[in-house]
Amino acid sequence: MTPLYHVVGNLTGVRYQNEILQPLVVPALQAIGPRAILQDDNAPPHRSAAVNTFIQQARLNRMLWPANSPDLNPIEHMWDELCRRVQQHHPPPANLGQLLQWFQQEWNGFPRAFICNLIHSMCQRCVECLAHNGGHTRY
Repeated sequence: MTPLYHVVGNLTGVRYQNEILQPLVVPALQAIGPRAILQDDNAPPHRSAAVNTFIQQARLNRMLWPANSPDLNPIEHMWDELCRRVQQHHPPPANLGQLLQWFQQEWNGFPRAFICNLIHSMCQRCVECLAHNGGHTRY
């Protein structure tokens, strides 16, 4: 799991490469080993020419992500759970700095079992998606 990174302003392909991929994602994938696969989506910064070149040069394995495909990425469940945990703080955050601090605190406190369950659910997510011809699933 990489550190939580707060993007300030618009995320461009160059910023994605320099601020997220190079310092955070590449070391995490290298720690996993040669079978690691980068799972991103078709957001414009993820698919810029600069990022595509970087991914090829870094020899990263990237999951194919067809346009208009269902979002099966387990990170969506992480964001949902992260928001729920932060919303349990009372009173509400006094400012952006406090909100970011709470997000970081909750992100760092995710139980490893929660993360592992999300990762291990990927196979079943794909099976169910195929069974529903890409339509709605319980995930």
